Amino acid sequence: MRLQGKVALVTGGSQGIGRAVAAAYARGGATVILTARHLERLETAAAEIRKRGGDVVPLRADVADRQQVQQLAGEIKRRFDRLHVLVNNASLLGPRVPILEYPEEEWEAVVAVNLHGPFFVIKACLPLMIPTGGGSIINVSSGVGRIGKPRWGAYAASKFALEGLTQVLAAELLPFHIRVNAVNPGGTRTGMRAAAYPE
Repeated sequence: MRLQGKVALVTGGSQGIGRAVAAAYARGGATVILTARHLERLETAAAEIRKRGGDVVPLRADVADRQQVQQLAGEIKRRFDRLHVLVNNASLLGPRVPILEYPEEEWEAVVAVNLHGPFFVIKACLPLMIPTGGGSIINVSSGVGRIGKPRWGAYAASKFALEGLTQVLAAELLPFHIRVNAVNPGGTRTGMRAAAYPE
């Protein structure tokens, strides 16, 4: 129960890595706030965590939408008035095609979720984290966020940028005792992995 008394927010928490992280935090004693775009999936994930005794609150939000992120932070403040852990896990893969064929709308959508989303969420949530005297922000990255590969387009570019944002924040938040890390979980059996490598 190392996380007893802590409040944690996990974006993209309705499936895959986010859902597994949320379940692990709940087992560790944290109150977990799950957020994602699809309410039905969120509620299913929350019910599964509750069934095992976890304390979880599903709150629907699209991290790429500034207004929804502000509403999310406002609801966290209203319910808990604090936040200790933030996991920026929500991501879009986008099409696996060469840059020359990459649809501009898809590029914008991927960058909006993978880069703008973490920025919006961090900025909205820091006023809840700083007064706690310390905390942790974890940005879920990828191997292609450090070594670009063909046909990874906006996903790779956005993860490279997320790595840079992580470094900037790690230095800026040091005086507040908030750790900021980028974590590359490696190949994981998720829906996104299956979409990236259907074979």
